[in-house]
Amino acid sequence: MTPRPEPTPATARPPTPGAARPPTPGAARPATPGAAGPPLRIAVIGGGPGGLYAAALLKRLDPAREVTVWERNAPSDTFGFGVVLSDETLGGIRDADPAVYEALRRELVRWDDIDVVHRGHRTTSTGHGFAALGRRRLLELLHARCTELGVRLRFRAEAPPAAELATTHDLVIAADGVHSRTREAHDDHFRPTITTHRCRYIWLAADFPLEAFRFETAETEHGVMQLHAYPFSADSSTVIVEMREEVWRAAGFDELDEAESTARCAKIFAEALGGRELRANNSAWTAFRTVVNERWSYGNTVLIGDAAHTAHFSIGSGTKLAVEDALALARQLGEHPTLAEALTAYEAERRPVVESTQRAALASLRWFEELAGRVDRPPRRFAFDLLTRSRRVTHANLRLRDPAFTDTVERDFGCPPGTPPMFTPFRLRGLTLRNRIVVSPMDLYVAEDGVPGDFHLVHLGARALGGPGLVMTEMVCVSAEGRITPGCSGLWTDEQADAWARITAFVHAQAPGTALGVQLGHSGRKGSTRRMWEGIDQPLPEGNWPLVAASPLPYRAGVNQIPRALDRAGLASVREEFTAATRRAAACDFDLLELHCAHGYLLSGFLSPLTNHRTDAYGGSLEGRMRFPLEVFDAVREVWPEDRPMTVRVSATDWAEGGTTAEEAVTIARAFAAHGADAIDVSTGQVVPDERPEYGRSYQTPYADRIRSAVGVPVVAVGAISSWDDVNSLLLAGRADLCALARPHLFDPHWTLHAAAEQGYEGPAAPWPAPYRAGSRPPPTGRRE
Repeated sequence: MTPRPEPTPATARPPTPGAARPPTPGAARPATPGAAGPPLRIAVIGGGPGGLYAAALLKRLDPAREVTVWERNAPSDTFGFGVVLSDETLGGIRDADPAVYEALRRELVRWDDIDVVHRGHRTTSTGHGFAALGRRRLLELLHARCTELGVRLRFRAEAPPAAELATTHDLVIAADGVHSRTREAHDDHFRPTITTHRCRYIWLAADFPLEAFRFETAETEHGVMQLHAYPFSADSSTVIVEMREEVWRAAGFDELDEAESTARCAKIFAEALGGRELRANNSAWTAFRTVVNERWSYGNTVLIGDAAHTAHFSIGSGTKLAVEDALALARQLGEHPTLAEALTAYEAERRPVVESTQRAALASLRWFEELAGRVDRPPRRFAFDLLTRSRRVTHANLRLRDPAFTDTVERDFGCPPGTPPMFTPFRLRGLTLRNRIVVSPMDLYVAEDGVPGDFHLVHLGARALGGPGLVMTEMVCVSAEGRITPGCSGLWTDEQADAWARITAFVHAQAPGTALGVQLGHSGRKGSTRRMWEGIDQPLPEGNWPLVAASPLPYRAGVNQIPRALDRAGLASVREEFTAATRRAAACDFDLLELHCAHGYLLSGFLSPLTNHRTDAYGGSLEGRMRFPLEVFDAVREVWPEDRPMTVRVSATDWAEGGTTAEEAVTIARAFAAHGADAIDVSTGQVVPDERPEYGRSYQTPYADRIRSAVGVPVVAVGAISSWDDVNSLLLAGRADLCALARPHLFDPHWTLHAAAEQGYEGPAAPWPAPYRAGSRPPPTGRRE
């Protein structure tokens, strides 16, 4: 392998915002909580890289400190094999302790490529930049540095409990790993949440250096297995084998010892290993556990590394996070006058960085958990999907790293030359959308008696002129009783239909090529509330109307009214309201109709077991819960023009225990597709008030991905998609066919046209309206010196 050039202080990149900065030598030293004076006696529990580096750094910054590390194992004992470090982490080490950096620099193996091997096809992507060394060698270097600085290393010694050390030391650093006894002893304060995931994995090694980071799938009779492997020295590579728990058991690994498992893995991935053997090192199959703590410090005790947080090995961040924790902790101890302030600042600095990393790691982990649903993708698309799985690597930065690879993926996708993926057309039944951007439905709450007015005209017209392929209305209610608020629009009268026809006529005449879709829905138990800005989900102070739902369950007990459970006559009446509204929508010349079966509104309320407690044919099993929404869909599809597409919006999870599962969401989507849905608009949540969503960038898109893979139906992805780079990444990876964005279009009605300009695209999928063409280039800004 050709080594990459080492960064030098003169050319090194500055640390990114939020990254651990090097400590400040000579700064004021902290005191114990509420007292004056520096923490001179420091106890470190755990002799892993994070604990050792914290000890060395703190001793180097203040030689007067007495620093002791307790490690229960011998100096040569270690688990795992190679450690991957980023240039950012190495830069922080270089600035904080050049001696450690120089020792590491001489040992690092560097490479640029990732090989993705899938169904016998190897796809190579370059320009990624990795650096690794053996974990044992890393520990040896840190042992030597600690000894040189005068840190006391106590091997084969169980540390006293943190509570005991806290009475005799000024600072206790708990670096005792994922199974931290310190955290467990004080779990009432740290308040950990530990999640065990669905795959089993084992750390092994091969006695030869791979040329690249290698991912390889093995489709066995028992299920899909995955190899993660990378070099860490001139003669060795780390090899991790991972698979779902049920695959692991079906393959019999639960009955094999270490030697038998190692031999079996070598046989399964014989091609990747060139027929060579694998070796173990206290290797055992385990399930990854994500550790999250509400607090990282308690008195003068602080958690770092895996004791405080874990991130899945597939993004290589465990050692990186631990080392950066040590850097940040040392710096904050040098910048604050008291220990309490330093520990508070340490957590404030590190927590956002760690949470971002954990979100990326969780996305990567789940990608591998759902690997079986992705193996049918063509090799290059599969590789692109794998490379962008954590959402940290995107289409744009892959294009910078490896334009040749990205070009091939774009050609496979069908992008004409010079056309970004988001500007490729997409066909739904008789409707061809000129690009893949959808303006998501956004409730405006400004209608009068259900009649859309000038605000709707300007709002929808402006977004249509902004260049998207499809603009969706807000949820248009099928009856007065089906409104969410008094300001909701409807289609239960001819006056309302005439007002909508005015809007569709404007869009078709002034924004030709932009489709306008209507979303039909009924509020169910979430109706008769105030406008969003007056008190979301709060009942009206007066003039409330009666509600209906699947079951007599209020949205918020003691706050919202108890709805009446629909009987057979009520079900028939609601179904007729939907069909009547559909006939009016067709006469208004809408191009697409979406049935709203999400967010806890009436039809969604039938689908979720949390809101449907019926014992008749419309409740109980999932089949029963789907019955009424499917009846409504069939009735609507029957009167909606045959050549115009219909989509269905679903909540693919309720984000609440006992709610709709991901597996049930697939079944629901499959049922709607079988009944004629042309696409599934995949949202999540808003079904029950006590939901706990996992918010984050593109956080709902994995559910769309799962439905698309499992059902084979086109999907619309939604949920915090905020950039055109995200859109291009989702499309190229095969996770979505269309991407719906709401808030970005509130911020910028011309979001799509601006995305085209920023990407240098001037083709037919994003035409500027003639009166706006003079503004199709960014205006010049003020002079910059």
